[in-house]
Amino acid sequence: MISKNSKIFVAGHRGLVGSAVLRKLKILGYNNILTVTKKKLDLTNQFKTFTFLKRNNPQFIIICSAKVGGILANNTFKGEFIYENLQIQNNLIHGAYINKIKNLIFLGSSCVYPRNCKQPIKERYLLNGILEKTNEPYAIAKIAGIKLCESYNYQYGTNYLCLMPTNTFGPNDNYDLKTSHFIPALIKKVHLLKKSKKKNKILKLWGSGKVRREVIYVDDIADACVHFMNKKTNKFLINIGVGKDYTIIEFAKKILKVVGVKAQIKFDKSKPDGTPQKLLDVSEAKKYGWKFKTSLENGLFKAYKSFENS
Repeated sequence: MISKNSKIFVAGHRGLVGSAVLRKLKILGYNNILTVTKKKLDLTNQFKTFTFLKRNNPQFIIICSAKVGGILANNTFKGEFIYENLQIQNNLIHGAYINKIKNLIFLGSSCVYPRNCKQPIKERYLLNGILEKTNEPYAIAKIAGIKLCESYNYQYGTNYLCLMPTNTFGPNDNYDLKTSHFIPALIKKVHLLKKSKKKNKILKLWGSGKVRREVIYVDDIADACVHFMNKKTNKFLINIGVGKDYTIIEFAKKILKVVGVKAQIKFDKSKPDGTPQKLLDVSEAKKYGWKFKTSLENGLFKAYKSFENS
């Protein structure tokens, strides 16, 4: 049983999700949280990761550490995305096992599901079809992590749970237009338009604008991690989302409104759209008593204010 005094290792505590998990744990009074910077511990290094886990012996690990990015980064740095993610998760999951750490949460991504998946996406649709090509290496790495957890649970009796969040955004996000996901990219582009002195403002976006995406505010992902850290389940894979999606053009309009900008939206159809639709079925999470709390509008407002103040 995890208590407020249990040693909890948050891997990747400086990232978007990891920093939110750290905030949530501290707010709830967990007082024995273990963190380490990338400079002090390279999680792709097996020996150093195993040594760190043996020396510190946490009771619970939450794996937020990963190499992540948007469609451009995923499609450009395929080798780095598959290699680094495989290394990080293999070292942490197997390192947990050999050090007799029974409890762990592995955070995946909704991109593990097939490109043309039946909607909404149920957990059992995993490996039922072809993946989206632009992020296939990243997705394959995450699928390997899911199967590693499932296999260790089966063979060794561990309690390794895989949570699959939908697209996540919020404070401490990556706003580099070359590597960011689409929500922070939209926020930054609209903010730059706001600062621009041009009278006729044009918001230029990739693709057709018609593909549909589901997004979740990062504090709700953190809430899900803590909820399931304290919950016994008979499932090893659970979707984490809001159960509603929007088109890219609808997101663009919402962000223009939040930022307070009037602009014409134009799409570059020569650029890829990615997966046509990604809407998660979150009924399993609801069965275990978890549901998102932050509305899209409130989340976008908080994210923009955080970006403005950064």
